[in-house]
Amino acid sequence: MTSPLLSLRGISKSYGQIHANQGIDLDVATQSIHAVLGENGAGKSTLMKLIYGVEQPDEGSIVWDGEPLNLASPAEARRKGISMVFQHFSLFETLTVVENIRLVVPGRKADLTERIRALGRDFGLEVDPLAPVHALSVGERQRVEIIRCLMTKPRLLILDEPTSVLPPQSVDKLFDTLRRLRDGGVSILFISHKLEEIRAICDKATILRGGRVTGHIDPREHDAHDLARLMIGRDMPESMPAVSQSGREKRLEIIGLDHRPEDPFAVALSGISLTVRAGEILGIAGISGNGQSELAALISGETVLPREKRDRIHMMGKDVGTLGAAARRQLGFAFVPEDRLGRGAVPEMSLVLNSLLTAHPLGLLRYGLVDKARAKAFTNECIRQYDVRTPGPETEAGALSGGNLQKFIVGREIMLSPKLLFVAQPTWGVDVGAASAIRRRLVALRNEGMAILVISEELEELFELCDSIQVLHHGTLSPPLETRDTRPEDIGRHMIGAHTAAAPKVLA
Repeated sequence: MTSPLLSLRGISKSYGQIHANQGIDLDVATQSIHAVLGENGAGKSTLMKLIYGVEQPDEGSIVWDGEPLNLASPAEARRKGISMVFQHFSLFETLTVVENIRLVVPGRKADLTERIRALGRDFGLEVDPLAPVHALSVGERQRVEIIRCLMTKPRLLILDEPTSVLPPQSVDKLFDTLRRLRDGGVSILFISHKLEEIRAICDKATILRGGRVTGHIDPREHDAHDLARLMIGRDMPESMPAVSQSGREKRLEIIGLDHRPEDPFAVALSGISLTVRAGEILGIAGISGNGQSELAALISGETVLPREKRDRIHMMGKDVGTLGAAARRQLGFAFVPEDRLGRGAVPEMSLVLNSLLTAHPLGLLRYGLVDKARAKAFTNECIRQYDVRTPGPETEAGALSGGNLQKFIVGREIMLSPKLLFVAQPTWGVDVGAASAIRRRLVALRNEGMAILVISEELEELFELCDSIQVLHHGTLSPPLETRDTRPEDIGRHMIGAHTAAAPKVLA
């Protein structure tokens, strides 16, 4: 038996009263792809930060290639051959893609630009090297992070939800790349909530629950149901069936909308038409960067239309094209953005104050002042209903794990009881148990008569949730396709613009 490349013994890390990791033992073999499984808040991200030098353990030891390892910073980790792609990105928004990568990877700008383009082509991670990061979608930013890591030629690559924003066609290509890296001597730590992916790509797995290791397994010897039960400690609930709706009113309608954003790097939208009725879930599929962000901004009211186009967007029967976000919310609209930190929540503010951002009309203000008791009660109810793992309502939003913050934001918006709910990437970075709970809740709301629009890059999620699906490709939206008569391959062809063959049934 050869010695492991990385060995952790008795690793513990606490933040005040929160014990994120407790006595963690973990070995990562040379030339292996090792999964770390656990619910949101189980301690996975903290453990990866300890390995990458972002944080230092309170107790325990780390051995790297047979030698004791004490990392003071990520830069030192990279020098040792450890690279990481974070779930929450570490990019400077005012710099271009290549300028961000030059902060870590030495070289001439022209040479790095060509290397970025080549890696994008080879690994299905296409991104414009000269685009400023602030103009990129969440999916495109994820690609930048992965490319930057690959360019450091690591011996250990840590991937936190690497496929969450990739289309199915690119996931297979990425997995081929990871296998080539493994066969070439690179070890990989792989965090994902997509259990079938773990079974497909990983040869070992460590399970965390409540900050402790509860088992080491070979994921290839277990099906996804077994992995879910091992991870969350209980069986998954059955999916909820749809309730047939008739005579449904239109809650959102977009009619032949053309829009060219001022940002030269943004995607122009052409001929966008869609309708969402009461008691219906409409899904928008597509590869990240094909106009999802631009469409979301137009629907949410972050981008308003000129007066001559005000009748292109209707909500609850009213022209809203020139109305801002607040005015649309007053009509019964609620929105969960894809970027939870910065748009869905303010990281430095408590959960109570984050509740006030959108829930203040629910009696949380009195005479223009915050009613602290009601705001705290609302927040506690959101925490309880949506199983947000947090010490309490005064916890800063940025201190929560990504999945727990997502549960809080989704819960906050649902508690507004909107007529029309728009959710972008509803379960991005959320563990399998919490993702199931969110999806069941959305289906229940649809069955109660709510109109729901979902943008997601996970086809499995769209097929589970939606009555019909439209595909966004290069700023153009396909006709609506009935989910029950459509195959993932049909959606995939639309996603890459190759949809001329045998089309599925299109809704009239």
